[in-house]
Amino acid sequence: MIAYIKGVLTQVFEESIVVEQGGIGYDIQIPASLFQSLPPCGSEVMVHTYLYVKMDMGIISLYGFLSREDLKVFRLLLTVSGIGPKGALGILSTITPDNLRFAILSDDSKTIAKAPGIGAKTAKKLIIELKDKLSLSEALEISKEHAMQQEAGGMGIRTEAVEALTALGYSATEALRAVKRVELTEGMTVEELLKASLRHIQ
Repeated sequence: MIAYIKGVLTQVFEESIVVEQGGIGYDIQIPASLFQSLPPCGSEVMVHTYLYVKMDMGIISLYGFLSREDLKVFRLLLTVSGIGPKGALGILSTITPDNLRFAILSDDSKTIAKAPGIGAKTAKKLIIELKDKLSLSEALEISKEHAMQQEAGGMGIRTEAVEALTALGYSATEALRAVKRVELTEGMTVEELLKASLRHIQ
């Protein structure tokens, strides 16, 4: 089992990233909600991974997350009957791991049902099967840690810019990639970041 890969982020695609380690480039699928948290290409990154193997179909895939806690949520989703790696990734692309934890703990099936391929019935089943496996105090602590990390890395302003771009009609993927390509400068405002990001959207 590959617990994590630590190396250089060399490429960012629509649904995956490539991390080079030891002369090998690992293609790792990540949820769209994590693209805004990635460092610039050329930076070192550590990705916690889940290796999915289905030998009868010749499928070997790596799924990755920037924290072990988020990987834990992904693994929990896989314990729900009817949800595979693709489905779990789709859920976490629509809902951040932090928000999913709170949605489960608060019986918010409507938020979970917004994920592609997840209807109201599956959302309710997901809550029933996972609610007892999550702790509210733990979820609050993890959310607090993530917020502090994002603030330290300028993620607050990036998140606002991404939300503004999606409100203008751009897809989440387009918005995330455009905002990520802008180098933050000291004192940069959301408006300035938004204008700079628009130059990277074709």
